[in-house]
Amino acid sequence: MNELEEKYYIDIKKELVQSVIDKKVDTYFTNRNELSHYYNVGKMIIEAQGGEARAKYGDGLIKKFSERLTKELGKGYDTTTLKRMRKFFLIIEKGAPLGHQLTWSHYRQLLPIEDINEINYYIEQIETYHWSKRILQEKIKNKEYQRLSNEVKNKLITK
Repeated sequence: MNELEEKYYIDIKKELVQSVIDKKVDTYFTNRNELSHYYNVGKMIIEAQGGEARAKYGDGLIKKFSERLTKELGKGYDTTTLKRMRKFFLIIEKGAPLGHQLTWSHYRQLLPIEDINEINYYIEQIETYHWSKRILQEKIKNKEYQRLSNEVKNKLITK
């Protein structure tokens, strides 16, 4: 790794180590901290890859980070997980709110969705109706958002 990649790797490792420490504290704050750490890791990965436009081509760097993190911190930092953190950062940056009641498990269900309006719809529903991860998974599988009329979708968007 070059010097810049090494710097980003060290920063990412520190963030993930702090995340593990924070998990030992309180459940609510742990979730908030976990999301915050994953957001920061996603941001650092994008920066290390040279920005969002180049991030799609930077999977080799994620693989390097993953191998070292797994070796030094143990399992839980595979390339898929780091890619999810990168995507999490991107959806928050595109306007999805950081929901108060959402967990990492909720966001993992939302990450494959490309439409930011659909993501926002599900986040609002989770917070309003206190959906569990399993309920969210079922609603996405049943394409609840896609079945809404265009009129309803437009009202939600303008709201």
